[in-house]
Amino acid sequence: MGGGLTSHKDRARRGGRRSRDSLRASEHQQQQQQQQQNDRKPATPCTDFDVAYFHSYAHVGIHEEMIKDRVRTETYRAAIMQNQSFIEGKVVVDVGCGTGILSIFCAQAGAKRVYAVDASDIAVQANEVVKANNLTDKVIVLHGRVEDVEIDEEVDVIISEWMGYMLLYESMLGSVITARDRWLKRGGLILPSYATLYMAPVTHPDRYSESIDFWRNVYGIDMSAMMPLAKQCAFEEPSVETITGENVLTWPHVVKHVDCYTIQIHELESIATTFKFKSMMRAPLHGFAFWFDVEFSTPAISPANNHIPPVVVGSSNNHPMDGCQKKKRANPNEALVLSTAPEDPPTHWQQTMIYFYDPIEVEQDQLIEGSVVLSQSKENARFMNIHLEYASGGRSFVKESVMR
Repeated sequence: MGGGLTSHKDRARRGGRRSRDSLRASEHQQQQQQQQQNDRKPATPCTDFDVAYFHSYAHVGIHEEMIKDRVRTETYRAAIMQNQSFIEGKVVVDVGCGTGILSIFCAQAGAKRVYAVDASDIAVQANEVVKANNLTDKVIVLHGRVEDVEIDEEVDVIISEWMGYMLLYESMLGSVITARDRWLKRGGLILPSYATLYMAPVTHPDRYSESIDFWRNVYGIDMSAMMPLAKQCAFEEPSVETITGENVLTWPHVVKHVDCYTIQIHELESIATTFKFKSMMRAPLHGFAFWFDVEFSTPAISPANNHIPPVVVGSSNNHPMDGCQKKKRANPNEALVLSTAPEDPPTHWQQTMIYFYDPIEVEQDQLIEGSVVLSQSKENARFMNIHLEYASGGRSFVKESVMR
């Protein structure tokens, strides 16, 4: 996840740091990469933005933050153990393996072989971690992009922690799709299997007060002339922060449902939805919050090919269509769900906030409607352009921002 994203508090965030020194791959790995490049042209060019993105993941702080996110890491471990019968004796690829922890969980679950793929120099450390745990006979670390590395066999399972802020920021899902289309056997398992991005209108008076109203009286001095600049600096770009269920004014709206078995890369270029909310209370509307769930499902019937999803046990009604409102998540007895919702235990993803420059007073049952378009930036596909149109109480607004 990228480094330029604004945050309410100064906290170390995934992707927010750059390594001081680039780590060097071993001579063998470099020769292997060169041979791979000679044998096969990259599917897509590696841009300067990609290089910077991979370089950011060489910093240990990013991986420390992710691993210390217990909700994230323990849910993945539980998903691996829950699907042990599909992993034991099978071949797994871990897309964006980082330090290799998910690959090691898979090896502990009895995987025959795990290909741990990462384009960042953290792959060098991952290889050392694998050695230290005496797993070199099971875990093979491949230092390179999924688009470029070679695996000379089909795989039974793809596992990846690809989710960015607002689910799709950073566009790492494209690498999972590439791995699926290159290597996954018919009837293979993808973990996580499904993902859903939500949005909802929120009220957050404390946040607005401490960032904006603060300027009305500063040590007895009227500094309200600072407020327009303060609004721009505080609310121009998306903000990653933690809110609670009490901040949310309505049931959430499904912006996008992702089926990892069928989604295609071109679908990630632009996502659009229209929404209509009815406020549950009288409150100032300060903006919209975005969050996501991912679901780890067990396949019950093998599909005819890679692009037909497995039937999921007990989950036929759990996958909301894009654009509908969802009041209840999947029953945890039916599928394992990792949620970043405001009412659930906090994760390092927190929630992504799109704040208005000025709040709108809404009454109970007042309609809030509009549309949102999320599109990959032409400057850098890992950035996300957000075009938000919204109306309430007879007033219409447009808010554009970039997640970079």
